[in-house]
Amino acid sequence: MTEQAEKQIRALMAARAEAMTSRDAEALARQYAPGVLAFTLAPPLVHHGEDVEARKAWFASFDGPIEFEIRDLEVTVGGDIAYSHSLNRLSTTPKGMPRKFELWFRSTVCFREADGEWRITHVHDSTPFYMDGTMSAALDLKP
Repeated sequence: MTEQAEKQIRALMAARAEAMTSRDAEALARQYAPGVLAFTLAPPLVHHGEDVEARKAWFASFDGPIEFEIRDLEVTVGGDIAYSHSLNRLSTTPKGMPRKFELWFRSTVCFREADGEWRITHVHDSTPFYMDGTMSAALDLKP
């Protein structure tokens, strides 16, 4: 049972990466359980639920392709709840900018199974920051 659940969650995460690169806000929203709580890289500090229109606007703020990679994915399953953690890469070109950026960040995702389907209940993405007095985000780090 746990092996099958892990396989389903890995497929969900692969579909998540595909939805990001194809700019499919609706596909991303379908992955979330009602009332999902997300701590993402973009403001505000807490997102309650998934806002499809806001996600579409975010996608529209980039020119060219969006590259999204999930690396070193680890999945832990316990009954009808599970979590994963990974290192993720986002690379794209903001509108009006001369070149693309690349950002590696940490991601922890929590899941709940209901009626045979795994859904995302919580997302926590973060970037480390330099604690050298500059308090700058450590955007130059790569695995």
